[in-house]
Amino acid sequence: MIKKLIALLLLPCAVYAQDAQTIHAKAIVVDSHNDILTACLEKNVSMDKDLKGITQSDLKRFKEGGVDVQIFSVWCDGNKPNPYAWANREMDTLYAVAARNPGKILIVKTSKELKKVVKQQALAAMFGVEGGHMIDNNLDNLNHLYERGARYMTLTWNNSTAWATSAMDETTKKDSLDRTHKGLTDFGKQVVKRMNELGIMVDLSHVGEQTFWDAIHATTKPVIVSHSNAYALCPVFRNLKDEQIIAVGKNGGVIDLNYYSGFVDSSFHLKEVRFVLNHSKELDSLRKTGMQQEYALSLISDKYATEIQAARPPMSMLLDHLDYIVKLAGVDHVGIGSDFDGITSSPQQLDDVTSYPLVTKALLERGYSKKDVTKIMGGNILRVLKANEK
Repeated sequence: MIKKLIALLLLPCAVYAQDAQTIHAKAIVVDSHNDILTACLEKNVSMDKDLKGITQSDLKRFKEGGVDVQIFSVWCDGNKPNPYAWANREMDTLYAVAARNPGKILIVKTSKELKKVVKQQALAAMFGVEGGHMIDNNLDNLNHLYERGARYMTLTWNNSTAWATSAMDETTKKDSLDRTHKGLTDFGKQVVKRMNELGIMVDLSHVGEQTFWDAIHATTKPVIVSHSNAYALCPVFRNLKDEQIIAVGKNGGVIDLNYYSGFVDSSFHLKEVRFVLNHSKELDSLRKTGMQQEYALSLISDKYATEIQAARPPMSMLLDHLDYIVKLAGVDHVGIGSDFDGITSSPQQLDDVTSYPLVTKALLERGYSKKDVTKIMGGNILRVLKANEK
C-alpha cells in the first residue's frame, strides 16, 4: 500500500519529465545570446573540441541541450582598438568551425535556411553584433556584417557610442550626459533605419532609457532585447522597467532572459564584489596579459567555483522574471538569451548549454501550456526574425 502511495505521489513528476522531453525535442529551441566566440579567442580554444570545465558551451553540448538555433555574440569591450576588425575575426572563427563540421553546424542568413538546417538536425548559427561600437561609425561596415550573417545589433554595449548612449553611462554619467547628448543622435536614427532596411533586428539590451525610447519611436520593425530581465525584481541598470517591457510588447518584439546571477538576484552584487576583492591580485595579473576584464573574472570564477556556487540564486528566481514579463507584455514577448560564456555566474542547475531541458520542464510545472513553452523556447524570437527580414 505504501509503495503504491509513493508511486502515485511521484507520478506527476514523472509525467512532467516525460512531457518536457517530448516538447523540448519537438520545439525549435533558440538562444539569442552566447559569447563562446569571444571566450574561445580569449582562452585559446575551439568550440568544436570538448570544453567541459573550460567554457559553458561547445558544439557537442549544444546538441546535448537540444539547442537548434544559436545566435552567437560578436563582441569586444569599448577599449579594444579597431573593434570592426575584431568583429570579423570572431566571425572568421565561427566560419572555420562550420567548415570543419558541415553536418553539425551551418551558418544561416534567413528563416527559410534556418528551418532547413533544423530539419537536418544540425545547429543553425547566426551572429548578433553586441555593441554599435563594432561598426566604427560606418554604415558600410554595418552592411558588410549583415552580408556575413549578422541578424541583430545591440545599439550599445556598456560603453556609449558617438551616436547612442548606454544604460551604464546614462546611469553613472548622468550629469555630464545632460550637458552633451543623451539617446540617439541623427546618425543613430540613420543606423536604426538602415538596420530596418537590411533586416537586422534592433537589440535594446544594454542601451540607456533615452536610447531605448528613441529607438522604439524610430524603428519600423519589431525589436529584441537579447539578454535582459525585469528591473522590478532586480533593480540594476541592465534590466527593463515596467513601461519598457510593455512598450516591447506593443512593438511586437521579444525580451530574452539573461542568466547572469547579478541580473536575476539583487543580493548577488555584494557577494560578487567580495569575491573580486578576495582575488584582486590574480585578476590584475590576468589583465596585465591583455585579457579583457570579463574573461579574467571568468577564469578566476572557474578556479574558485565553490565560492561562486554558494552565491548562485535558485533557478526559480530566473523564472520569476519570466512570469513577470509575461504578466506585463504577454507570453508572445519573452524568450531565452542566456549570455552563457559571457557571464561568471548563473542560477543553480543552469550550469551550461546542456541545461535548457530543465527550463522546459520548469515552465510546464509552472502551468505554461505546450504551445506557450514552444513560443518561449524559440518561437517568439523566430517570429521577430521573420518580421525583420526584407
